[in-house]
Amino acid sequence: MAKAARRIREYLRSIDIVIEVIDARIARSGRNPLLEEMAAKRVRVVALSRQDLADPATTKDWLATLALRGCNAVAVDARAPRSAGRVTAAIGHSPKARGIARAMIVGVPNSGKSSLVNGLLRRAAAKTEERAGVTRHLQWFRLTRDIELMDTPGVLPPKIGNATAAWKLAICGAIPRERYEPQEVAEAFHAWLTARSPHTRVPDLASFAARRGFIRSGGETDYHNAAHSYIRAFNDGTFGRISLENPDDPEAA
Repeated sequence: MAKAARRIREYLRSIDIVIEVIDARIARSGRNPLLEEMAAKRVRVVALSRQDLADPATTKDWLATLALRGCNAVAVDARAPRSAGRVTAAIGHSPKARGIARAMIVGVPNSGKSSLVNGLLRRAAAKTEERAGVTRHLQWFRLTRDIELMDTPGVLPPKIGNATAAWKLAICGAIPRERYEPQEVAEAFHAWLTARSPHTRVPDLASFAARRGFIRSGGETDYHNAAHSYIRAFNDGTFGRISLENPDDPEAA
């Protein structure tokens, strides 16, 4: 990731517009301060991805907060071409988008960058998977006659601020699977959720494992594989539209 960050910094010299893609469910923890610092002198568009998985009211609050900070922000479901088109419109309204404009997409791993590229191009041009680290190289695409677009590898902060941010990044797929214990992440999520919504209908890991049949021979619960399935269910929207951070949430700072 350090190598990717260096290459992004080098290419930024010829970039007019930076599109920062942030998972709407973790709109604070899902930002990399390094990318924000590198793009500080460029025209910027913020795309809150996966709006279809995030709580709509919370996403609306984030858009209002980002607007107050002077950000040109839009919420998108990258799989829907019309929704992705909001980013194209935002680029077109940017003050430097005249002549041939060069735009760069940046964000943490698995934030939805490549899915947004495919949504913008309306074809499967960039490889996507529901895991971190799929995009490994810088890729150029022609978005419109007047806009060239570069997809970049995801870059995590060199140091994640706290344990809360770590499990949120993990459950949203920003951290490679081999770098966290899925059972701990699933349990941290449910503890967080029940603290805010004591009567939630989202099952805990033990109940989920029992319902899905994650039982080894002898009756022992297979919590490891159940936790992986639990995290997939969260990202499939099985538990509903859930945002993990609000703009005024101090624990996400």
